[in-house]
Amino acid sequence: MFGRAMKWVAAALCGCASLAAYSSERYVERLALPNGQWVVVAEGDDEAQVGGSYAVRLYDGDPMHYRSGVIVARDGAIEDVTLASLERKGREQIVVVLRSTNGLRAAQAFALKNNRVEVRSHVEDLPDDADPVAALTQTSALDKLFGRGKYHDPNAGAR
Repeated sequence: MFGRAMKWVAAALCGCASLAAYSSERYVERLALPNGQWVVVAEGDDEAQVGGSYAVRLYDGDPMHYRSGVIVARDGAIEDVTLASLERKGREQIVVVLRSTNGLRAAQAFALKNNRVEVRSHVEDLPDDADPVAALTQTSALDKLFGRGKYHDPNAGAR
């Protein structure tokens, strides 16, 4: 009987420890685009802060009408979302910056093309003082120059 009670106590403690990794506060950012559209970047519901997924969704005007979106796995928490010009054409892309549990940063770029969200290049294992936008700009240019990456397929993941 004592052994069975100890198993219940251990199970309860494990459950409490795993709940501590989850947060009721999730990252949600809404960005207004120059053309009147909106981008919403949000961590997945009921997921741990240290990992899970996030969605990048594109909406038209107000009231917001859904146009397109992608769900991407994440290793870490979203630290920042910004718009940046990563290519010479000057078109801004959505940049999501993540911070992993080991303190390193990562960044993922998303382009908007024909009212669709497209996954583009990404960088990982950036030190704390690195500029994620500059790293993505360099990666994007090199990938196009050497023919790497999936820039023609809107449903292709980042390499």
